[in-house]
Amino acid sequence: MLIIGIAGGTGSGKTTVARSVIDQLGSSQVTFISQDNYYRDHAHLDFKQREAINYDHPLAFDNELLLQHLKQLKETESTVQSPTYDFANHSRADRTIELQPNPIIILEGLHVLSDESVRGILDIKVFVDTDPDVRILRRVLRDIQERGRSIQSVYDQYLTTVKPMHEAFIEPSKKYADIIIPEGGHNEVGIQLLTILTEKYLLQSQLVPSVSHRTIGD
Repeated sequence: MLIIGIAGGTGSGKTTVARSVIDQLGSSQVTFISQDNYYRDHAHLDFKQREAINYDHPLAFDNELLLQHLKQLKETESTVQSPTYDFANHSRADRTIELQPNPIIILEGLHVLSDESVRGILDIKVFVDTDPDVRILRRVLRDIQERGRSIQSVYDQYLTTVKPMHEAFIEPSKKYADIIIPEGGHNEVGIQLLTILTEKYLLQSQLVPSVSHRTIGD
């Protein structure tokens, strides 16, 4: 099993890159995991308290549960039930997603490379590098259209947490990447390179009964 981590700032195109690779390889070969579904559960707090949490900090994520699920998929090859997240209410949703132990796992999220323990389980580490002005425009559209936020709340969150956390944690994590893909989903060459590496692994796994754990670039 090959685990690919795709990191990058908000609105960088991480999900687009992941979906492009999945489209080329086939969904039956790949399990997609969004780190966003692993925000910590704050159901015990009221809405105002949940709203005030810094969701752009690495500690906002339940990486212990995420790692547990990744190891279960990799080591026991059994399905796991991933949590989902309700962004409008800042809380975990009741619905879960069943994750299959496919040959390829793509983990996408802001802090996939920021956390040492998560980084350590990755075989290929990718950073999607996109201009800040493009990223913030995408963030505004997404948060208003998909997450029910107001323009004022998006503005306030960007200045107080999104931008500072990007500069403190996400941008520095780029140094850990094996592959850097500028401009996200628009970089067809970068996506094709990642797809070719993944296809090579799939071919080898079909020819060799057991493929050892390797990290490209280490």
